[in-house]
Amino acid sequence: MLQFSKLRPMTTNREVFDQIAESWYRVRHWPRLREELEVLAQKWQGGKLLNVGCAHGPDFLPFKQGFELWGVDSSPAMLKQALRYSAKFQFQVKLVVADALSLPFPNDSFDWAISVAAYHHIKGKDERERVFMELKRVLKPGGEAFLTVWNYRQPRFWLKSKDQEVPWRLRGKTVYRYYHLFSYGELKKLLTKAGLEIITMSAEKSYHFPIKNFSHNICALVKKRR
Repeated sequence: MLQFSKLRPMTTNREVFDQIAESWYRVRHWPRLREELEVLAQKWQGGKLLNVGCAHGPDFLPFKQGFELWGVDSSPAMLKQALRYSAKFQFQVKLVVADALSLPFPNDSFDWAISVAAYHHIKGKDERERVFMELKRVLKPGGEAFLTVWNYRQPRFWLKSKDQEVPWRLRGKTVYRYYHLFSYGELKKLLTKAGLEIITMSAEKSYHFPIKNFSHNICALVKKRR
Protein backbone atom coordinates (compact mmCIF):
# COMPACT_ATOMS: atom_id res chain seq x y z
CA MET A 1 0.00 0.00 0.00
CA LEU A 2 1.25 3.48 -0.83
CA GLN A 3 1.99 5.66 2.16
CA PHE A 4 1.46 9.41 2.00
CA SER A 5 3.33 11.75 4.28
CA LYS A 6 3.54 15.31 5.38
CA LEU A 7 6.06 17.42 3.50
CA ARG A 8 9.75 16.88 4.18
CA PRO A 9 12.92 18.31 2.61
CA MET A 10 13.11 16.92 -0.91
CA THR A 11 14.51 17.41 -4.36
CA THR A 12 12.41 19.27 -6.91
CA ASN A 13 9.80 17.44 -8.94
CA ARG A 14 11.92 17.98 -12.05
CA GLU A 15 14.84 16.19 -10.42
CA VAL A 16 12.58 13.39 -9.22
CA PHE A 17 11.03 12.88 -12.65
CA ASP A 18 14.49 12.87 -14.22
CA GLN A 19 15.34 9.98 -11.88
CA ILE A 20 12.20 7.95 -12.54
CA ALA A 21 11.74 8.67 -16.27
CA GLU A 22 12.72 5.23 -17.55
CA SER A 23 10.64 3.31 -15.02
CA TRP A 24 7.75 5.73 -15.62
CA TYR A 25 7.94 4.88 -19.33
CA ARG A 26 7.57 1.18 -18.55
CA VAL A 27 4.73 1.50 -16.03
CA ARG A 28 2.67 4.34 -17.56
CA HIS A 29 2.77 3.07 -21.13
CA TRP A 30 -0.78 3.90 -22.27
CA PRO A 31 -3.07 6.93 -21.89
CA ARG A 32 -4.76 6.65 -18.51
CA LEU A 33 -7.79 8.66 -19.69
CA ARG A 34 -7.86 7.30 -23.21
CA GLU A 35 -11.63 7.43 -23.59
CA GLU A 36 -11.76 11.14 -22.75
CA LEU A 37 -8.88 11.93 -25.11
CA GLU A 38 -10.32 9.92 -27.99
CA VAL A 39 -13.61 11.83 -27.69
CA LEU A 40 -11.69 15.11 -27.89
CA ALA A 41 -9.67 13.97 -30.90
CA GLN A 42 -12.93 13.25 -32.70
CA LYS A 43 -14.40 16.58 -31.65
CA TRP A 44 -11.37 18.74 -32.50
CA GLN A 45 -10.46 16.92 -35.75
CA GLY A 46 -7.00 18.32 -36.23
CA GLY A 47 -5.03 21.48 -35.58
CA LYS A 48 -2.05 22.55 -33.51
CA LEU A 49 -2.12 20.84 -30.10
CA LEU A 50 0.03 21.48 -27.01
CA ASN A 51 0.52 18.86 -24.29
CA VAL A 52 1.56 20.61 -21.06
CA GLY A 53 3.56 18.29 -18.82
CA CYS A 54 3.62 15.64 -21.52
CA ALA A 55 6.07 13.33 -19.68
CA HIS A 56 6.96 10.38 -21.93
CA GLY A 57 4.10 11.06 -24.30
CA PRO A 58 1.31 8.44 -24.14
CA ASP A 59 -1.44 11.07 -24.16
CA PHE A 60 -0.43 12.04 -27.69
CA LEU A 61 -1.66 8.70 -29.05
CA PRO A 62 -5.32 9.64 -29.70
CA PHE A 63 -4.11 12.74 -31.60
CA LYS A 64 -1.42 11.15 -33.78
CA GLN A 65 -3.48 11.55 -36.96
CA GLY A 66 -4.28 15.03 -38.27
CA PHE A 67 -2.74 17.10 -35.45
CA GLU A 68 0.48 19.10 -35.22
CA LEU A 69 1.80 17.89 -31.89
CA TRP A 70 3.86 19.89 -29.40
CA GLY A 71 4.90 18.81 -25.92
CA VAL A 72 6.52 20.60 -23.02
CA ASP A 73 7.89 19.14 -19.82
CA SER A 74 10.37 20.39 -17.24
CA SER A 75 12.16 17.02 -17.16
CA PRO A 76 14.73 16.47 -19.96
CA ALA A 77 14.86 12.78 -19.10
CA MET A 78 11.10 12.46 -19.58
CA LEU A 79 11.35 14.11 -22.99
CA LYS A 80 14.08 11.65 -23.93
CA GLN A 81 11.57 8.89 -23.20
CA ALA A 82 8.96 10.81 -25.21
CA LEU A 83 11.23 10.63 -28.25
CA ARG A 84 11.51 6.89 -27.67
CA TYR A 85 7.73 6.62 -27.34
CA SER A 86 6.95 8.64 -30.49
CA ALA A 87 9.38 6.51 -32.50
CA LYS A 88 7.74 3.32 -31.23
CA PHE A 89 4.24 4.48 -32.13
CA GLN A 90 5.28 6.32 -35.29
CA PHE A 91 4.12 9.87 -34.75
CA GLN A 92 5.89 13.21 -35.08
CA VAL A 93 6.06 15.57 -32.12
CA LYS A 94 8.01 18.73 -31.32
CA LEU A 95 9.31 18.61 -27.74
CA VAL A 96 10.55 21.51 -25.62
CA VAL A 97 12.07 21.52 -22.13
CA ALA A 98 9.98 24.17 -20.39
CA ASP A 99 8.09 25.00 -17.22
CA ALA A 100 4.30 25.36 -17.30
CA LEU A 101 4.75 28.67 -15.49
CA SER A 102 6.51 30.19 -18.50
CA LEU A 103 5.55 28.53 -21.77
CA PRO A 104 8.02 29.49 -24.53
CA PHE A 105 5.41 30.29 -27.17
CA PRO A 106 3.81 33.49 -28.48
CA ASN A 107 0.28 34.48 -27.56
CA ASP A 108 -2.50 32.64 -29.42
CA SER A 109 -0.25 29.81 -30.63
CA PHE A 110 -2.38 26.68 -30.23
CA ASP A 111 -5.82 25.53 -31.34
CA TRP A 112 -6.04 23.01 -28.51
CA ALA A 113 -4.21 21.90 -25.38
CA ILE A 114 -4.23 18.93 -23.04
CA SER A 115 -2.61 18.45 -19.65
CA VAL A 116 -3.19 15.13 -17.92
CA ALA A 117 -2.03 14.86 -14.30
CA ALA A 118 0.47 17.72 -14.51
CA TYR A 119 -0.93 20.86 -12.85
CA HIS A 120 -1.24 19.16 -9.47
CA HIS A 121 2.59 19.18 -9.31
CA ILE A 122 2.67 22.99 -9.20
CA LYS A 123 3.71 24.25 -5.77
CA GLY A 124 2.43 27.58 -4.44
CA LYS A 125 -0.90 29.41 -4.66
CA ASP A 126 0.43 32.23 -6.85
CA GLU A 127 2.13 29.72 -9.13
CA ARG A 128 -1.11 27.77 -9.54
CA GLU A 129 -2.83 30.97 -10.63
CA ARG A 130 -0.06 31.75 -13.12
CA VAL A 131 -0.05 28.37 -14.87
CA PHE A 132 -3.67 28.71 -15.90
CA MET A 133 -3.05 32.26 -17.11
CA GLU A 134 -0.18 30.89 -19.20
CA LEU A 135 -2.46 28.20 -20.59
CA LYS A 136 -4.98 30.83 -21.61
CA ARG A 137 -2.29 33.03 -23.14
CA VAL A 138 -1.00 30.42 -25.57
CA LEU A 139 -4.46 29.26 -26.69
CA LYS A 140 -5.99 30.86 -29.73
CA PRO A 141 -9.29 32.69 -29.17
CA GLY A 142 -12.00 30.03 -29.17
CA GLY A 143 -9.42 27.32 -28.42
CA GLU A 144 -10.17 24.61 -25.88
CA ALA A 145 -8.04 22.80 -23.32
CA PHE A 146 -8.61 19.57 -21.40
CA LEU A 147 -6.85 19.19 -18.06
CA THR A 148 -6.94 16.81 -15.14
CA VAL A 149 -5.75 17.00 -11.53
CA TRP A 150 -6.05 14.76 -8.50
CA ASN A 151 -9.08 15.34 -6.32
CA TYR A 152 -8.53 16.22 -2.67
CA ARG A 153 -11.73 14.49 -1.62
CA GLN A 154 -10.89 11.03 -2.96
CA PRO A 155 -11.18 8.66 0.02
CA ARG A 156 -7.47 7.91 0.48
CA PHE A 157 -6.78 11.57 1.31
CA TRP A 158 -9.59 12.16 3.80
CA LEU A 159 -8.34 14.05 6.87
CA LYS A 160 -4.97 14.68 5.19
CA SER A 161 -3.30 17.84 3.94
CA LYS A 162 -3.91 19.11 0.41
CA ASP A 163 -0.13 19.13 -0.07
CA GLN A 164 1.35 15.66 -0.24
CA GLU A 165 4.49 13.77 -1.10
CA VAL A 166 3.66 10.67 -3.13
CA PRO A 167 6.28 7.91 -3.20
CA TRP A 168 7.80 6.12 -6.18
CA ARG A 169 10.00 3.12 -5.55
CA LEU A 170 13.15 3.10 -7.64
CA ARG A 171 16.03 0.59 -7.61
CA GLY A 172 15.93 -0.07 -3.90
CA LYS A 173 15.10 3.48 -2.82
CA THR A 174 12.02 5.66 -2.62
CA VAL A 175 11.71 9.13 -4.12
CA TYR A 176 8.85 11.54 -3.51
CA ARG A 177 6.81 13.68 -5.90
CA TYR A 178 5.03 16.82 -4.71
CA TYR A 179 1.24 16.91 -5.28
CA HIS A 180 -1.26 19.65 -4.54
CA LEU A 181 -4.71 18.09 -4.31
CA PHE A 182 -7.56 20.20 -5.71
CA SER A 183 -11.20 20.41 -4.77
CA TYR A 184 -13.76 21.02 -7.51
CA GLY A 185 -14.41 24.47 -6.06
CA GLU A 186 -10.74 25.45 -5.93
CA LEU A 187 -10.09 24.39 -9.52
CA LYS A 188 -13.20 26.20 -10.74
CA LYS A 189 -12.11 29.38 -8.96
CA LEU A 190 -8.59 29.29 -10.43
CA LEU A 191 -9.77 28.61 -13.97
CA THR A 192 -12.36 31.36 -13.78
CA LYS A 193 -9.83 33.82 -12.36
CA ALA A 194 -7.53 33.05 -15.29
CA GLY A 195 -10.33 34.09 -17.64
CA LEU A 196 -11.09 30.62 -18.98
CA GLU A 197 -14.66 29.59 -19.66
CA ILE A 198 -15.49 26.23 -18.08
CA ILE A 199 -17.37 23.98 -20.51
CA THR A 200 -17.47 20.89 -18.29
CA MET A 201 -15.97 19.81 -14.98
CA SER A 202 -16.48 16.19 -14.05
CA ALA A 203 -15.05 12.96 -12.75
CA GLU A 204 -13.16 10.61 -15.06
CA LYS A 205 -15.42 8.42 -17.20
CA SER A 206 -14.27 5.27 -15.38
CA TYR A 207 -15.72 6.62 -12.11
CA HIS A 208 -19.26 5.23 -11.79
CA PHE A 209 -20.40 6.36 -8.34
CA PRO A 210 -23.22 8.91 -8.11
CA ILE A 211 -21.34 11.58 -6.13
CA LYS A 212 -18.59 13.10 -8.29
CA ASN A 213 -16.95 14.83 -5.30
CA PHE A 214 -15.08 11.63 -4.37
CA SER A 215 -13.60 10.84 -7.80
CA HIS A 216 -9.89 10.15 -8.21
CA ASN A 217 -9.51 12.85 -10.86
CA ILE A 218 -11.13 16.17 -11.66
CA CYS A 219 -11.41 16.60 -15.42
CA ALA A 220 -12.05 20.07 -16.86
CA LEU A 221 -12.70 21.16 -20.43
CA VAL A 222 -12.19 24.91 -20.77
CA LYS A 223 -12.28 27.49 -23.54
CA LYS A 224 -10.56 30.78 -24.27
CA ARG A 225 -13.25 33.28 -25.13
CA ARG A 226 -13.02 34.96 -28.51
